[in-house]
Amino acid sequence: MEYVDKKAVDCCRKQMVCEKDVDAMSEIFAMFGDSTRLKIMNALFGHELCVSDLASLLEMSTSAISHQLANLKKTKLVTTKKKGKNVYYSMADEHIMNIYKMALEHIQER
Repeated sequence: MEYVDKKAVDCCRKQMVCEKDVDAMSEIFAMFGDSTRLKIMNALFGHELCVSDLASLLEMSTSAISHQLANLKKTKLVTTKKKGKNVYYSMADEHIMNIYKMALEHIQER
């Protein structure tokens, strides 16, 4: 029979994040799992851009950009603002930029 450190397990159990929050965090981290979404986020950290701006910048089709923006919007990582006929996208807040920067710093340490 294996020994279980009940005190350590109980201590950890108290600090565990609830399942609902773990699922929500998993969705956010999934957004970082696609290079196109990372490029879009990188562009939106500095500027508010529309789909055609992003498509030109990233040299991709507007439909591919729109698809990825829909994923980012669904997870509330980007916000939209309508100006005339165009919809402009921007990052929702600085939290995602901080995660992005920390990941970049981590890989550049190598």
